[in-house]
Amino acid sequence: MLQIGDQFDHFQIQGHIAKGGSSDVYRAHDLLSGKSVVLKIPDSMSIGDPAQYERFQRELEVMRTLNHPAIQKGLGSGKYNNTPYLVTELVEGESMRDLVRRATPMPPHDAIDLIRKIADGMAHCHDQGIIHRDLKPENVLISNSGQPVILDFGLTLTKGSTRVTYSNFSGAAGTPDYMAPEQIEGQRGDKRTDIYALGIMLYELLTGTNPFSGDNNMAVMAQHLKGAIPRLDVEFPGISTELAAFVAYCLQRNPDDRFIDLHDFLNKLDNLETIDLSILERGAGPESAVPFWRSPMVITVGKAILIMILIIIGAKFLSYFGKK
Repeated sequence: MLQIGDQFDHFQIQGHIAKGGSSDVYRAHDLLSGKSVVLKIPDSMSIGDPAQYERFQRELEVMRTLNHPAIQKGLGSGKYNNTPYLVTELVEGESMRDLVRRATPMPPHDAIDLIRKIADGMAHCHDQGIIHRDLKPENVLISNSGQPVILDFGLTLTKGSTRVTYSNFSGAAGTPDYMAPEQIEGQRGDKRTDIYALGIMLYELLTGTNPFSGDNNMAVMAQHLKGAIPRLDVEFPGISTELAAFVAYCLQRNPDDRFIDLHDFLNKLDNLETIDLSILERGAGPESAVPFWRSPMVITVGKAILIMILIIIGAKFLSYFGKK
């Protein structure tokens, strides 16, 4: 990990901001432009992964395609000592995760206002054929002016894009607490996948909790596939039946039962009185057609564990006979 004062290419490190799925994120001073920027560099486990450079190039291309106040701007990318890196604008503010810890449960009006701004940015993405697939509070910054800014387009799905395999990623993209059932089942997802994540985030802002929980990632994913959606208006006084129904629409297991797109999402959010309340009686819809234990995520993880066990056994076997 780089330290304050270290120089990386023409950037001087000012501090470590965060650690992502496969990268370290730093605040840095651009010695050429004189501006402070964000520098994303692969962590030690990913430096040798040739697909990492392609991921950064795709992320930069996506951010340069988009022009919206709720989308972080990409500034450039490069390689230094054979290590790829990505440069983005610096947004001064706090992580939405910190906001969740500090200020939830939020009054419904404030939660709706924040989600609406994020959804407006995501609608712009969808209009350009870009699906985020990893929306979560850690990937949203709230600027000092109160504007949410969406970050990290590394798992983005674009029109005609091919599946890129990274050595440190599983076959299913996303973060378990916010993954839609179709992602858990190994599907690539679409606009309605981002709608599901926004529904989880709205639930979290309103209650301070996640609707699906468990002792580990596998348990959480099982809840997404089989768990009941808690009724917000019943379990949390002060939340209207209409808002509870809105969240229930977002969290339907079958993507076809969710809002059609984010324009529909925003229209209903602005006109909650038009929501069909019968959704609350239907719950989350039918259970997943694919048993959880047979989902691609579980199979991938199971294979990785089996390989690790075989490697350990093999190493001990060789060590034992090497001493003979």
